[in-house]
Amino acid sequence: MSHQFAAFASRLADAAGKAILPYYRQPLQVDSKGRTGVFDPVTVADRAAEAAIRELIERCWPNHGIIGEEYGTIRADAAYVWVIDPIDGTRAFMSGILSWGTLIGLLHHGEPVLGVLDQPVLAERFIGEMTGAVRRGPHSEARLKTRRGVALADATIWASSTITTKPELFARVQRLAGQARMLRYGSDCMAMAMLAEGHIDAVIETGLEIYDIAAQIPIVTGAGGIITALDGSTALHAGSILATGDRRLHQAIRRVMNEPGAHSR
Repeated sequence: MSHQFAAFASRLADAAGKAILPYYRQPLQVDSKGRTGVFDPVTVADRAAEAAIRELIERCWPNHGIIGEEYGTIRADAAYVWVIDPIDGTRAFMSGILSWGTLIGLLHHGEPVLGVLDQPVLAERFIGEMTGAVRRGPHSEARLKTRRGVALADATIWASSTITTKPELFARVQRLAGQARMLRYGSDCMAMAMLAEGHIDAVIETGLEIYDIAAQIPIVTGAGGIITALDGSTALHAGSILATGDRRLHQAIRRVMNEPGAHSR
């Protein structure tokens, strides 16, 4: 991956953070994008961040495609396509909790090649390519490396709270609770960053769109982890995913979840 794209992705994250921070822990009007009875929040900060990212892409790389959560898709058949979730974890953002972040991914001919997860309040940025990943903080930079060789009995697992709304999948994930050291619900994108940094051993998420996962794949893979759909297939277009620090734990978790049980995607 060209260094210029990684540097440009950081410029995009800078622009998003500048747009978001004035709204954090401030009174907010929150709208719902969901159908009747389903709360799917969006704030002015979400929209401002994506608008800032899109404006910069259009100005610097007008031949690139864009897939964004708030403003849709243009030039999806371009060789390079940027995939944007301006605030992954809007519920956390509007609650003043620091589990949210900006996700910026880059696809090349449909495959994820670069990912950025930016947490502007903490001034932490996680940058991944398929061959390596780093965390840049306010005073240092460190290579990301997943924790490996952890048995299921010693594993720390985080799962998205949306899993609890899907009874069959919830039952499958709950099987892990009795076999893992710890299983917690409520992860946003920072859980995946902590997996890449070696603090969490597995992350299970459901209800995903491409903009929720495109940036995460290079970060997790670059840190030495594995991320797939729950059935083991490609994660990019999967609604439900499993990410782990290594393949052995990945197989162990899938084994527990799948005996017996139908696949959830």
